[in-house]
Amino acid sequence: MSGLTRRELAFGAGSALGLAVAGPAFARSDPAPERFSTGELVDNGHKFFGTVSRGLAQAVEEAGRRWGQPNGYILGQEASGAIVGGVRYGEGVMYTRNAGDQRIYWQGPSIGFDVGGDGDRTMMLVYNLPATRGIFSRFGGVDGSAYFVGGFGFTALTDRSVVVVPIRSGVGARLGINLSYLKFTTQSTWNPF
Repeated sequence: MSGLTRRELAFGAGSALGLAVAGPAFARSDPAPERFSTGELVDNGHKFFGTVSRGLAQAVEEAGRRWGQPNGYILGQEASGAIVGGVRYGEGVMYTRNAGDQRIYWQGPSIGFDVGGDGDRTMMLVYNLPATRGIFSRFGGVDGSAYFVGGFGFTALTDRSVVVVPIRSGVGARLGINLSYLKFTTQSTWNPF
């Protein structure tokens, strides 16, 4: 057996197994995105949303006050409708400073006292994103929402320590309150669950 003792073989096999199990925890091929300043977000939002920018600045500043600086953001469009139960579908691009940009889709169900429909341009601020693949999960609603002048409103959705704050401006008629989640995917799907 080429001069190796059982003890050396056992130690080598145990070390290889330990590295195989622990390897993904130590190897980081997808770096955590760097943070964006409030000014950068407002400037990019102005370009995306157009003229209704005062409400955007207020929403971004309030989100920054609550959660700090995001390390990613999504610009996109979405549509939703509800009669007690509802659905939301959207698509856009997630921007990060040092981990690249990525096409992204989202969909999700809702239930509550809710009726109407809307189409929105959406900016989603993403906080505590450990790596770009961390967005591909389900993010559930948390208590509280705020609405600002200019038709902008935001709420917070969480999954573990990652917080996604959608800021929406659009057209439509919608009234109510609901519980919901958004599921982010790499491909479009009609299945909201």
